[in-house]
Amino acid sequence: MTSEAATFGEAGTAKYVNLTTYRKDGTPVATPVWAVLDGARLLVWTETEAWKVKRIRRNPKVLVQATDARGKKLTGEPVAGTAVVLDAEGTAHVRKKLIEKYGLLARVLIFASKVRRGESGTIGIAITAT
Repeated sequence: MTSEAATFGEAGTAKYVNLTTYRKDGTPVATPVWAVLDGARLLVWTETEAWKVKRIRRNPKVLVQATDARGKKLTGEPVAGTAVVLDAEGTAHVRKKLIEKYGLLARVLIFASKVRRGESGTIGIAITAT
């Protein structure tokens, strides 16, 4: 395991990661997402208008933990981090990394998303462990 992967523990290599963001009142909201390790960052891809994006813009503190596809079976230790919403170039990089990790399924979902929402309908998020 590389030092970057060790930083995120199981969340750095898991197929699904619970991304926990925080409401204005501090209530945590966990969402299972695809994630891919990119150096010292964990990259996530989501809809541009998703509530998690709005919460991250207001409060960049997040928690990530390996999980199953439904976000119910958590494994490994939770890792605190700081999230940044990426620009168009960063989002394109996230899409590329997701295709490398998830293969054909990612390629199909990313294509369908572009058809449905347009190029700017999804956005990348980069998380750095704190």
